Amino acid sequence: MPAPKKALRRSLTAASAALTALAVLSPAALAAPSPSASPSATPPASMSTVGGTRLGKAGTQVDLAGGAPVLPKDLTARSWIVADAESGDVLAAHNAHWRLAPASTLKMLFADTLLPKWPKTAKHRVEISDLAGMGSGSSLVGVKEEETYTVHDLWLGVFLRSGNDAVHVLSAMNGGVKKTVQDMNEHAEELQALDTTAVSPDGYDMPGQVSSAYDLTLFARSGLQKEDFREYASTVRAKFPGETKKDKKGKTARKPFEIQNTNRLLAGDTDVEVYPGIAGVKNGYTTNAGNTFTGVAEQGGKVLLVTVMNPAKDEHNAVYKEAARLFDWGFEAAGEVRPVGELVRPKSAAQASPAPEASGEAGGTGKGGAGTKPVAGAQAVGGSGGVGIAAGITAGVLVLLAGGAFLVNRKWPLPDLVRRRTRP
Repeated sequence: MPAPKKALRRSLTAASAALTALAVLSPAALAAPSPSASPSATPPASMSTVGGTRLGKAGTQVDLAGGAPVLPKDLTARSWIVADAESGDVLAAHNAHWRLAPASTLKMLFADTLLPKWPKTAKHRVEISDLAGMGSGSSLVGVKEEETYTVHDLWLGVFLRSGNDAVHVLSAMNGGVKKTVQDMNEHAEELQALDTTAVSPDGYDMPGQVSSAYDLTLFARSGLQKEDFREYASTVRAKFPGETKKDKKGKTARKPFEIQNTNRLLAGDTDVEVYPGIAGVKNGYTTNAGNTFTGVAEQGGKVLLVTVMNPAKDEHNAVYKEAARLFDWGFEAAGEVRPVGELVRPKSAAQASPAPEASGEAGGTGKGGAGTKPVAGAQAVGGSGGVGIAAGITAGVLVLLAGGAFLVNRKWPLPDLVRRRTRP
């Protein structure tokens, strides 16, 4: 006989509480069991050439002009890439198309796919079934069944705490995990991210689930076209709704608790400084993937994207330290190196012609259309003590295409420098 619903709910609540406690103790997504043997330490001899033939070659690809700085010597990641976020020029890369386990950086594709579907204010009451199927050891933000959350709350849980529970609730709202994964794979194909196969929406280790440094960078660049994506990705800390409880007098109350972004270049750590000009994007960790990270930063009018996958160095926060060194090199080398490839545009954008008169912004508000109003001095989300962002959108920057709004010329919506309060 199946267990009564009440007993099942108590069991799930206890399990959720235990996992939440573990997630709070961990600064990043917790380890997940490897679905297969350890991946090969050697990149394949033949890889995708999307973005240029050199990007399909194994090893480091860089074309230093006279006076250009040399690459950092202490890079141990299996794969990495440094690209100009505006032009799409790839300044340097190492095994850019090596198909590796992505961990929670795959949530960038999840967010880019689903963000336009609902307004921030939409509400959802969580059912027990919404949280079913999460992998053991999943990172959690603390979503509780039979509590109501706004879409805004859930996206904060996805971006700041890499909450697989929030991902599964949003997937349930989208028709289920299977449909969401299908949507993600279709969107990856539209973005020409052909190294990617999504099997789980949250990036949890699954057989056959792979991406690449190149594809993760495409996801970040596409996502950053969306105002909501930029807002969530650049938020350091926010308030998340707690569980409804009764006090001794029988009165119910639901107190929020603070969550902090696990991106150490954004939030800082004991051995990692906040990177100057950082504005996101996403980090991850699983047993099979190791540490993965994609970041965006602006300095001196230049905006760079850096992706780092699975550093071999056994050092705390190695993925952030190597990413920071690549950012440093990229800002110094910009204009001094010849590109070794490019970040391709989505299929629909690649086939369209620019229309300089048109302006707007790619979706992400859930309102079904492209907005044209610049975001100026947006306040920290959720009443938090975190950050605000400002993004000035210049007229003529974007063009509306048949397949959606997407940049086709060299300029695009840029996340301004984030404004922070002093960390406690």
